[in-house]
Amino acid sequence: MQGDVDAGKMNAARHSLAHIMAQAVCERIPGTKLATGPATDTGFFYDFLTPRPITQSELLEIEERMREIIQLDVPFDRAEVTPEDARSLFADQPFKLEILEGIQSGSEDEDGNDTAKPVAQITTYTHDTFTDLCAGPHVASSGQIDPDGFQLTSVAGAYWRGDSSRPMLQRIYGIAMESGEQLDEHLAAVGHARSVDHRRLGKRYDLFSHSKAVGPGLTLWHPNGAMVRFLAERFSQEAHVLNGYSWAYTPHIGRAELWQTSGHLDFFADSMYAPLTVDGEPFYLKPMSCPFHLQIFMSRPRSYRELPIRLAEYATVYRYELSGTLQGLTRVRGFTQDDAHVLCLPEQAYGEVQHALRFCLYVLRTFGLTDFKAYVSTKPEKKAIGSDENWELTTQQLVSAVEEEGLKWEYDLGGGAFYGPKIDLKVLDSLGREWQLSTVQFDFNLPERFGLTYKGADSQQHVPVMIHRALFGSAERFFAMLIEHFAGAFPLWLAPTQVTVVSVTDHQIDYANAVADQLRHAKLRVSVDDGPNRLGAKIRDAEVMRTPFVFVVGRREMAEGLVAVRSREQGDLGPMSIEAFLEMIGDDYVRHPERII
Repeated sequence: MQGDVDAGKMNAARHSLAHIMAQAVCERIPGTKLATGPATDTGFFYDFLTPRPITQSELLEIEERMREIIQLDVPFDRAEVTPEDARSLFADQPFKLEILEGIQSGSEDEDGNDTAKPVAQITTYTHDTFTDLCAGPHVASSGQIDPDGFQLTSVAGAYWRGDSSRPMLQRIYGIAMESGEQLDEHLAAVGHARSVDHRRLGKRYDLFSHSKAVGPGLTLWHPNGAMVRFLAERFSQEAHVLNGYSWAYTPHIGRAELWQTSGHLDFFADSMYAPLTVDGEPFYLKPMSCPFHLQIFMSRPRSYRELPIRLAEYATVYRYELSGTLQGLTRVRGFTQDDAHVLCLPEQAYGEVQHALRFCLYVLRTFGLTDFKAYVSTKPEKKAIGSDENWELTTQQLVSAVEEEGLKWEYDLGGGAFYGPKIDLKVLDSLGREWQLSTVQFDFNLPERFGLTYKGADSQQHVPVMIHRALFGSAERFFAMLIEHFAGAFPLWLAPTQVTVVSVTDHQIDYANAVADQLRHAKLRVSVDDGPNRLGAKIRDAEVMRTPFVFVVGRREMAEGLVAVRSREQGDLGPMSIEAFLEMIGDDYVRHPERII
């Protein structure tokens, strides 16, 4: 409970800092138009439309003015106002007037957040000379904020309402902690996180790239990165087949009628690419695989005896993301989902949820990921299909499944999709950051939309229960997480090159190649550095690339049929035979899946 209280106080402080920053910006740049300024998990931001650009160099001066306001210890005064008074108060603030319209229609609150409930009273908060339309919360007075506990970090562009057809605003980001000491600790951690950023390491280790010639958000996998991806997917695919999934392949495009039936053109069109015209008909690049897997189910009559049917696929899908939101491998336009869909009898549903969750945990743990937290998403307040009883029953089944696995969990209230509740499985990496990976989700929608049926034991037709399941989430996001989690030093079984053999002089090149062939015969991934560099440079090159083992072969090693082994983890291990090396690593250089369910 104390943690919740502390988090609430910090949220209020961060929100208050957003208002203080807005005051400082308005003072510095007259004519500034205000959008919204929420607190975030680590700080705050505010969006502005300004007569001129805000430069990065100005942030220090804005910070200094903020500290002056904090030290004045001015109170944050809440007031309830009528719609008429609010419109008068913000007459020269078009974004605030738009928010006021949303408040009166019951679609949003004072901070511009979507809400299904009409706001009972419009509120403002005033501190010093600044008044903002706001629902709170705030600190009682600015003096409760540590003036050394925050820092403005960057200014970036952001479309109003996230809509590229609306004005481009300037967003100033800030970080805020309880004290200057905590801020320093956080910035040190951020600095470390920046050093293992997958975009930086992707370039250093030659793993992937993006090309302007190809287009934004479309990834080129280089051989090193492609090998890690291949190994991860091969293990997972073999594990799927071993644990009762049937593999499928489906097209990259589908007729518009398919996406109309599925509801994607009603609910998801903004995230889909524009249609292609083929033989006079509109076709769409697929944003997900669900409708294709249902077509496989529908390809012939089904009996209850066949269920459950578990269809899985590595499916490359395409979603139109705004160019300003694209980031490395974590936000792209073309990505590969390890998609699976389970169609089962109602009485099988809980067992299938358990099966899917347990399988996800097994595969992720194989990759060295062990710290999980589950979020059970409940019925959204606005758009949702299915009865309250169905939602309550299936949500409780998801809760039971995560509790049976002993997972830490909490509700994500209202976070379910319109077609059903879900479990989102998030993992903490080596830096303590949370990554969204696996999802297990009920679907009350698609089986009925497509008219799916099976013949039951009573010889009548029934609609199957459908469960969506993603394991990695996307190959791209999962790979980004692995790069940062391991800081590029992939475990032996995932390393693109497991052993680099370096020759001391040209006289040992033939022997180095013979050693490499012997290792390849044992199914290890090997490279030979027979270039002109000195030995020290060759060893450093291999170590910089985080190769797990380096074999040095010189005159003595060649004469005795040995290799001098250097380990990334243990340092110099001395001379040994290839047979002794293979015995030492045992089965660590490869992973074979198990049947765990």
